[in-house]
Amino acid sequence: MAKKEKSTNAARLLEQAKIAIKLHEYDENAVDGEKVAEELHEDPSTVFKSLVAHNEKNDHFIFEVPVNRELDLKKAAKATSSKWVELIPLKELLPLTGYVHGGCSPVGLKKRMPCYLDESALSKATIFISAGKRGMQMELDPRDLVAYLKAVVCQLATGE
Repeated sequence: MAKKEKSTNAARLLEQAKIAIKLHEYDENAVDGEKVAEELHEDPSTVFKSLVAHNEKNDHFIFEVPVNRELDLKKAAKATSSKWVELIPLKELLPLTGYVHGGCSPVGLKKRMPCYLDESALSKATIFISAGKRGMQMELDPRDLVAYLKAVVCQLATGE
């Protein structure tokens, strides 16, 4: 039986940058974000999903929104100064990011792209993001994530 890896490339990159993270493992079959939050016994508003989108110029962006909310595409377009933004087809995720569905992290992307973080993250002491593989999340201070990724913080999620 293969030994389970206790870290990921995304986690190592943050650790090299001296950013405090805590790794959390969960059932890798839980791909739905709310199920992941349940597996971690965490409030879904603290667990963020990574959504990759493109615009009319085929520029790519990664958006981080709570798993219990959806990305508002109009807000995303406005944030990126685009006419429109839409999620990329699932088959493009791995070649573009190096990550699979359910394990996509904004850290360590194959192709660097601007990151946008929903403003609700800054009201939390820590948030959870994918560690870059199914079954593993990283818990960290959202301010550290913003600084590391040079992320734009704005209103992105639907509701509330």
